[in-house]
Amino acid sequence: MPILVSVRPLFTAIFTVLLLGVTAPAPALAGPTERSAVSVDLTRYLAVHPGGTVLNDNEISYQDGELIVTLKPAVGVYGVADCPSGWFCFYEWPHYGYPRGKLSSCGWQNLANWSWQFRVESAHYNLGNGYVAFYYHQSQELFRVGVGNRVRSDAAPHRNWANYVYRHCS
Repeated sequence: MPILVSVRPLFTAIFTVLLLGVTAPAPALAGPTERSAVSVDLTRYLAVHPGGTVLNDNEISYQDGELIVTLKPAVGVYGVADCPSGWFCFYEWPHYGYPRGKLSSCGWQNLANWSWQFRVESAHYNLGNGYVAFYYHQSQELFRVGVGNRVRSDAAPHRNWANYVYRHCS
């Protein structure tokens, strides 16, 4: 019996610590945790795809804004073509799964300049004229999106083949 009496304060202390940990207010924990998760996402992306400049907690710019990468969609927006007006976008996953890259320049673009070669699985064209063709080595057109056909939710059978794009602006 004397052993049980001396152990009881230890169990009481452990129980109190656990109880306080469970009842800690959520807002006090949410701020730093969210910021840390954002920083981790940006850090991981830049480690694999170097050379970008962080614009905010969800976007990275490459080559002075030629390409903008958005890491995650807006809250509640999943599986929807959501390219902003004035850009054409390509997504790393089918059905517009993020990360998303967006370009607007006319002519040839080498996706390797931004580590986007062999990563395109869906696309959305949100410009007023023209179209963009996705190519394998500037010689084989894989698919296109444009004014007449703005979206391609799945680039199959050419997922992850594109390494160049050519935007026809007229």
